[in-house]
Amino acid sequence: MAHHKSAKKRIRQDEVKRVHNRYYKKSTRTAIKKLREMEDSGEAAKFLPKVVSMIDRLAKRNTWHKNKASNLKGKLTKFVSGL
Repeated sequence: MAHHKSAKKRIRQDEVKRVHNRYYKKSTRTAIKKLREMEDSGEAAKFLPKVVSMIDRLAKRNTWHKNKASNLKGKLTKFVSGL
């Protein structure tokens, strides 16, 4: 267990960040899943920019690696254009 005041504060801050990151990661994964289940090309094309924005936000904050984000965006774009 932490013995210093600053270490206790760091533990509290890390917990808040963990919950925050978990929420946004899960929301993004759900949106990706929803996009992949779409069959209407018009609807998917409308929804794609929102999903790409969510992925970019996670990459910008280093929650996801930039290459992972890039690969996901490419695969999703390819999927939508193939509909």
